Amino acid sequence: MTTTLAVAAYALPAILCASGPALAQEPGTENGKPLFEVGIGGGVGYIPDYPAADQNHVQAAALPYVIYRGDVFRADRNGIQGRLYRSDRVTFEVSLEGALGSSADDNRARQGMPDIDLLGEVGPALKINLHRDRGQRERIDLTLPVRSVFSTDFSRIKYRGLVFAPDIAYSKAGLISADDQFRLGLGPIFASSHLMDYFYQVDPQYARPGRDAYDARAGYLGLRLHSSLVMPVTDRISAFGAVRGELFSGAANDDSPLYKRNVNLSVGAGLTFSLYRSDSRVSAVSDILD
Repeated sequence: MTTTLAVAAYALPAILCASGPALAQEPGTENGKPLFEVGIGGGVGYIPDYPAADQNHVQAAALPYVIYRGDVFRADRNGIQGRLYRSDRVTFEVSLEGALGSSADDNRARQGMPDIDLLGEVGPALKINLHRDRGQRERIDLTLPVRSVFSTDFSRIKYRGLVFAPDIAYSKAGLISADDQFRLGLGPIFASSHLMDYFYQVDPQYARPGRDAYDARAGYLGLRLHSSLVMPVTDRISAFGAVRGELFSGAANDDSPLYKRNVNLSVGAGLTFSLYRSDSRVSAVSDILD
């Protein structure tokens, strides 16, 4: 759900990307997917307040979204990418993603501390295709992204450090229905000290009984297993669902008073409604196999 909402939250860059070159239409793809779509998406999720938190909260949102299935620039449910280099097996891109924040007042461990704001990540990623089967409409990719992280409360934007989250993912089209898309990914997360500070640091002014002052450090944050399924309901309505599990055992800051649980689980689901679709079409399986 976070990537779907990220596309909505960063719709303006996606619109600007629409001036880039498009995928050439292949013979027989007249019934493929629109090159450009605008719509609205709504979702609800049960999400941890922060990594290794012991509290989840229900969060919901309804936001506009933009999908652009271009050859160089792309905005879709996997985020926003600008493909700087592309070969048959290797893609070098700049991508943008995001995640929802949480209120410190609603979290026992962080009461009296600053909120965790909406987070955005942007940076380069090297994607290496390890397996691709057009007959089965499936692929396996290794992605090596390094991203800068920023937070915003919609009044200002602050830099929060760097994250390195290598990921190996299996993607398949047509798992249940003809045009659904399934993704299953696994990978570790490493973060700079600045980002670890945002989650786990306790400055002296926020210390209290049971929450000692703590200086967070860079390193291993955790291991993430995540899956998502997007399935068309009608010609213009799609349903999506996502499940994410995270294991934090052995994390660099597992001795922080804000580190509360070794395992987090997130679930989310929602609907998207396509309001406008371009007449130009691209291959129906391009999202998985291109």
